[in-house]
Amino acid sequence: MADHHNNFDAIKLTKRKNAHNGYRFCPFCKTELIEAKLDGMTRLKCADSACDFIYYQNPVPAAGAILVEEGKILLVKRAHPPAIGDWCIPAGYMEWNEHPEETAIRELKEETGLDIKLTGFFEVYSGDDDPRSNAVLILYLADRVGGKLEAMDDALEVAYFGFNKLPDNIAFEAHIKALDDYKTRFLS
Repeated sequence: MADHHNNFDAIKLTKRKNAHNGYRFCPFCKTELIEAKLDGMTRLKCADSACDFIYYQNPVPAAGAILVEEGKILLVKRAHPPAIGDWCIPAGYMEWNEHPEETAIRELKEETGLDIKLTGFFEVYSGDDDPRSNAVLILYLADRVGGKLEAMDDALEVAYFGFNKLPDNIAFEAHIKALDDYKTRFLS
């Protein structure tokens, strides 16, 4: 798996993520947050019983698209932390008020220059190996409908790989699992 320590402080980010993303004070009344057992989970809550704010540390939704042409899958080489230089499925975090399908189409276009249409839902994955946050990755299957293949936005390179010649440095466990699942479902 990828070395997430390249060019930024992954250890510091992971420590922050595991410490409630740095939340220490109530965003409403500024009282210090305390740990409490709620709903069977340890959560942060406001110590002021009149406020009673609870911080729910939820994963961040992300979406992407699997584009396979002539038996090869399109991957992008990451240009930004974490995992600079490692390969992944074109995907990214959802924007506010954006449907996951829109995210998948937008992210693939932003990273590869290609226009796609989604042809179906593929799978949902949970990822906790990104030092910035945990993610829920929603992946779709797609066909190319236009555009010009070129590395853009968050990509150093874009390339198609045969499933028997995938790069060794795939950025995230969820992407590794998705590639394995695709091989099992469509190529076995």
